[in-house]
Amino acid sequence: MQNFFVKSHGLGNDYIVLDQYEIGFELTEKAIRRICDVHYGIGSDGILLKVPSNSANFGVRILNPDGSEAEKSGNGLRIFAKYLYDYKFSQDKAFSIETPAGLVRAEIIEEHNNRAKIVKVDMGKANFISDEIPVKCKHVECLDETLILESRNYLINCVSVGNPHCVILKDCLDEEEIKKFGPQIEKHPMFPNRINVQFAKVVSPAEVEVIIWERGAGWTLASGSSACAVAAVMVKKGLTERTMAVKMTGGSLKIEIDETWNLKMTGEVKEIASGFLNPELIADL
Repeated sequence: MQNFFVKSHGLGNDYIVLDQYEIGFELTEKAIRRICDVHYGIGSDGILLKVPSNSANFGVRILNPDGSEAEKSGNGLRIFAKYLYDYKFSQDKAFSIETPAGLVRAEIIEEHNNRAKIVKVDMGKANFISDEIPVKCKHVECLDETLILESRNYLINCVSVGNPHCVILKDCLDEEEIKKFGPQIEKHPMFPNRINVQFAKVVSPAEVEVIIWERGAGWTLASGSSACAVAAVMVKKGLTERTMAVKMTGGSLKIEIDETWNLKMTGEVKEIASGFLNPELIADL
């Protein structure tokens, strides 16, 4: 099974899964960029690398298409959980996964033909403390703070769900606007580790709409951690109920937030393809 890969998506947010013990090459920044390239590689929003863990049933590294590493990915974790279950690494429907941001618990909620279809992931706690997100802010919590760009200012709300997020409330969502200003916000000096960006609109107390600029990946159809971040900000500001549907370009996720800010995310995942990386590709890595 050397150099075997699986490619799956959660609401259009696609990842390639590799096993650290089954690849015959070093996964350098150059290799990550090439594999994720839509023309010269397989094409993907990132790579999920299965690694050993001393504290959980399984471990994962989450690698962005620009070669950087993410702390956590909601869609990525659901995809990884499906891979673990479908390919018989786990006989149980519930198991723990170690990420760079800590341990999470995944559960297969619904199957089809003995393969995972709906997956729930415990995403940990929402954290609004500025220094811990991190964000350079004069207040303990960065809520309704002004972010100054060259040609536009935004009121921002920042939160960490294991990785950093900047949520901007809007009356209408404009894809071209977030594609233009998302990169500027992501790399703004206010955010020492860069940041994920969401424009969000309240539809009802039980539904919000979101468009996303993802750190290290750019415009993306869906993001599980972004959905959790937006939901946390909505509850923090008293705009929604604690259980809601977060509707993104690629589809919807169910987000649940308890009284102590624990987040649970449920959604569909689908496999796209599986196969082996060709020696001709590996020679270019």
